[in-house]
Amino acid sequence: MAGGAPQRVSARSTGIVGIAILCSRILGLVREVVIASLFGASRSLDAFLTAFRAPNMLRDLFAEGALSTAFVTTFSKKIQTEGDQSAWGLANKVATLTTVFMSIVVIIGIVIAPFLVSVLAPGFDAEKAALTVTLARVMYPFILLVSLAALVMGMLNAKHVFGMPAMASSFFNIGSIIGGVSLGWWMDPAFGPRALIGLALGTLIGGFLQLAVQIPSLFKVGFVLRPDFNWRDEGVRKVLQLMGPAVIAASAVQVNVLINSIFASYLQDGAVSWLNIAFRLMQLPLGIFGVAIATVTLPLVSRSAAAGNIPEFRGALAHALRLVMLLTIPSAIGLIILAEPIISLIYEHGRFTADSTLQTAGALRWYAVGLVGYASIKVLAPAFYALDRRHLPMIVSLLSIIENFSLNWIFTRYLGWGHRGLAMSTAAVAVTDFVILYVMMRRYAGALETGAFFTTVAKLLAAGALLAGVCWAAVEFYLGSGSHLATLPKLFAVLATVGVGVSVFFGAAYVLRVAELQDIVAVLRRKLGGARA
Repeated sequence: MAGGAPQRVSARSTGIVGIAILCSRILGLVREVVIASLFGASRSLDAFLTAFRAPNMLRDLFAEGALSTAFVTTFSKKIQTEGDQSAWGLANKVATLTTVFMSIVVIIGIVIAPFLVSVLAPGFDAEKAALTVTLARVMYPFILLVSLAALVMGMLNAKHVFGMPAMASSFFNIGSIIGGVSLGWWMDPAFGPRALIGLALGTLIGGFLQLAVQIPSLFKVGFVLRPDFNWRDEGVRKVLQLMGPAVIAASAVQVNVLINSIFASYLQDGAVSWLNIAFRLMQLPLGIFGVAIATVTLPLVSRSAAAGNIPEFRGALAHALRLVMLLTIPSAIGLIILAEPIISLIYEHGRFTADSTLQTAGALRWYAVGLVGYASIKVLAPAFYALDRRHLPMIVSLLSIIENFSLNWIFTRYLGWGHRGLAMSTAAVAVTDFVILYVMMRRYAGALETGAFFTTVAKLLAAGALLAGVCWAAVEFYLGSGSHLATLPKLFAVLATVGVGVSVFFGAAYVLRVAELQDIVAVLRRKLGGARA
């Protein structure tokens, strides 16, 4: 019974978070499509995306990466061992510290923006670099807003409130779309370079909304904001101790994407945009499945570790990893085979050309190869902090950065594979990191139901072969690059292919008795039976 409860909670809560993140990712995709349609894969869009890279990377490193992982781990253990009142006291101290520290980071970022741009995009010419500096300075306060939003999300997740925190990023996208496009049009109706200032201001509007919409839920669970500068507290010290290695551990993907951008800045105009759009599409299933499962799993394993219940910890983590495989293997197969028609359908409008579709699809296919690794790392890496083995993900991340830089150099400078080589190296790093972390976790937590894990993967690959056949047939006979379908027929064709492919995959997985899928079906049957009664 002890092992079953976490699995039921994980499946139910993951569904809630997954639906919320799906809304957010779709709106994020709409935001990218609008921007790409207005500006195309051009030097102006390269400048905007590069300017957003620094605050966005800091968000992943400090806010939604290290701070979130370290705080949720410590806060959850505090609730388990000392109760809510002590946990809220810690929350006030960390919130005060975050506000002060991130305000300083914002000021420093604005001052050193020219230096940062020269590091992020050394291949930009003077005019392109100057525009990038201006945009970066406008967007830097975003990191303060989103850090506080991530902290609030961590408090709510630890109290088993998942829906609104996951929906919060939807409000970021809504604010940045409506506010950014409106201000951009007001500043330059032709949407030239000056309109990008409006888009930059839109990111601040979105960041404020992402924080504001979570506040009512936070008050409902009992939080009362009281600025507290007593940072010598043991709980604060624990958060900071976890954050140090977590900054490095959580940085692997973003630092590697940053290295890719540096290499891409030496390639032709549009390379930065192709990689960014491809990575965004890969993040759609990563966010819906990988991030959702990780969000629900971290508070659960943190409390299990705090209570010394390693069998429960191990069972929850093993179940989460198998669930990741069930959901990301078909996603990866679909993205690899349907990359071109999906990108054409979503992005090929306005100034985004057919050639941009081909170039972006080339990057997406390689990013998708690493999707399963990315998602599994999202679940595995934070679990090390619950076991107080925080230095291990840090070491793996350092090695991954070295590996990525080396592969980038080989693929682009030596082999001449361009932006596709950059995506390929990122995927290789993700798979390598997952294998290393999995082996390490087996050593410290015991066998993660390894037999069941590999059996599940084998069954999913068999079902995936059928999915690949459906997708290949659709591309070969109807959706290939030679087809000239209008938007509406292409939409129906892509949706039909996805629908048939998903049905075939999950039908085959059910026949092959994939346990996680059968559990989900059993839960749905019970709920439907209860609804009829």
